[in-house]
Amino acid sequence: MSKLAEYRALEKSLQEQLAQLDALKNDEALKHEMAFEDKLRSLMAEYGKSLKDIIAILDPQARTSQAKQVTTSGRRARQTKVYRNPNNGEVVETKGGNHKILKQWKEQYGAEAVEGWLQH
Repeated sequence: MSKLAEYRALEKSLQEQLAQLDALKNDEALKHEMAFEDKLRSLMAEYGKSLKDIIAILDPQARTSQAKQVTTSGRRARQTKVYRNPNNGEVVETKGGNHKILKQWKEQYGAEAVEGWLQH
């Protein structure tokens, strides 16, 4: 794209955005929201409260649910599986299949047999 064509495209884009901005400036709903925000911020300053304080007052449970969302990685936690060896009564608890004793059992008795030892 030539510099001139790029300039004209950006100029046209700017004009469109300015038109959208003018339309928003005349929007009554936006004016109402801006007035609300101004009043809320002045009340917060008057009482020395922060946004976190306001959220804690209005929705105390939001803080705990927000902390839970931050700490989780998006994956569901693995369930603990309990295997009981019927031959010797030994118990193995694991969240994954990479357990040393579980691997030994699978080599010795077979994976299908060991999966049958899973306790429900």
